[in-house]
Amino acid sequence: MCIGIPMQVEQINLGRALCRDIDGNSRWIDIQLVEPVTTDQWLLVFLEAAREVISQERAEQVNRALKAMSAVMQGQGFDEALFADLTEREPQLPPHLQAQFDQQKQNN
Repeated sequence: MCIGIPMQVEQINLGRALCRDIDGNSRWIDIQLVEPVTTDQWLLVFLEAAREVISQERAEQVNRALKAMSAVMQGQGFDEALFADLTEREPQLPPHLQAQFDQQKQNN
């Protein structure tokens, strides 16, 4: 399983950026798939390469989910508030699946 880690850009240099994670750890990340980026932007990083530029709000959501996942992996419980972006709304299907669902509902 590959898990994306939010990281904030600190410095940019020729196709890579020095980025910091929520714990304050910094490392060089390949940014060629998301260029151009600017200092202070948030990136979703997989295997030392940025795959997406994300908002600070999205970075906070992902970091909360990672915190909950870490707690579960250590045998601890977790606070459902860590998934507030999921628990405070109705689940939504992607448009192509919603259309199929609506069609089946009409046929029954």
